[in-house]
Order: sequence, then structure tokens, then C-alpha cells
Amino acid sequence: MKSGLLKEVQILLKKEVVLEWRQRYAFNGMLLYVGSSVIVCYMSFGIRSGALQPVSWNALFWIIMLFTAVNAVAKSFMQEREGRQLYLYTLASPQGIILAKILYNALLMMVLTGVGLLFYAVVLGNPLQDVALFLLAIVLASFSFSTTFTLISGIASKAGNSSVLMAILGFPVILPTLLMVIRMAKNAIDGLDRSASTDELITLLAINVIVTSVSYMLFPYLWRS
Repeated sequence: MKSGLLKEVQILLKKEVVLEWRQRYAFNGMLLYVGSSVIVCYMSFGIRSGALQPVSWNALFWIIMLFTAVNAVAKSFMQEREGRQLYLYTLASPQGIILAKILYNALLMMVLTGVGLLFYAVVLGNPLQDVALFLLAIVLASFSFSTTFTLISGIASKAGNSSVLMAILGFPVILPTLLMVIRMAKNAIDGLDRSASTDELITLLAINVIVTSVSYMLFPYLWRS
């Protein structure tokens, strides 16, 4: 990455953080969404802490995180007015904009998923045998959610009914990532040797590289439309 582009990404990333800090109600709303989802699961199943089967525990956790990612990342471009987009168009390159948004959304998802995991484990128990592997799955999943939904948010913002289009385009694309993450997380819960997760790890890394590269190459054409 060129030094000029790197500096541009840093400035744009700082801008995203400052805007999020000024609009803390959005972040607090996402935390409330995660917390309420966990409480609803707890009340619906009528279970005690630690009584949920590991397979169900894993599935519920990633379902909550998936919908959290949709709500958190969807606002990347949809909340920006046309005037602000035009202003950014005159100041920054489209490559810098998309990379900054991907990095910011990845950091946001890591924070939300980490807080969600902590609350989820307190309320519904902690069956994890390999915490480090599960945290690695969270990092890879956060970046995958960010790359996929950020690009789709940019596409959907150019069309009417953007929320509907976000769901239609997003879920089929994210399913392979979700499948790999669930498998990797299941290995962490079962305490299997880490070599058993090599295929999932390589696949997730490949997906992240491919989607990021596609975003870097195609977003300039989308941005100018």
C-alpha cells in the first residue's frame, strides 16, 4: 500500500471513530440489541447458565452476531447523505474510503462480538475448551462480516429499498463464511487439536483477501456512479 493511501486511510479511519463517538446512541443501541437478544434466548429456552447444549450455544451465538453485523455495518453508506458523499469524493480516493470503512467496521464488530461473548457466556454459560481459537474465529468473522457487508452497503445505497437489497444480497454471500466460522468455533468448543481447524482458517483468510481485493478494485466504479 502506498504511503499516501495509508495516510489517507488513517485519516478517514479517525473520522469514522470521531463520528461514532459523537453519535454514541447508535453504538449503545447495538449493544442493547446484543444484550436483549441474549436475554430473549435465555427467557425463551427457560434454561439455567451452563445448561444449554454446546451445539445450540454455538448456533445461537453466531445467529445473534450475524444480525448484529447486518445492523452495525449496514449504516456504512446508507446513513450518509448525498452531499457528504460528494464532499468525500472531492477530498479522498475511493480506495481509501472503502479500506477505511472496512477497517472501522471490522474493529466495531470485534468490540461488539467481544462484549456479546462476555455477556453471552455469563448468562448462558461458557462451554469453550479452547478460548484462543474461538477468539481467532471472532477476529476472522468480524473482518469477513465487515468486508462483505461494507461492499454490499455501498451497492445498496445506490438503489431504492436499500435495506431490502442489503438483506437479499448479503445473506447468500455471507453463508460460506458463516459455515466456516461455525465449524471453527465448534472445534474450539470441543477442544480439538488446532490442526483440525486449518482448512476453515485458510478458507476464511482466502475469503477475506478475495472480498477485500474485489472491494478495492470495484468500489471506484461504484463510487463514481
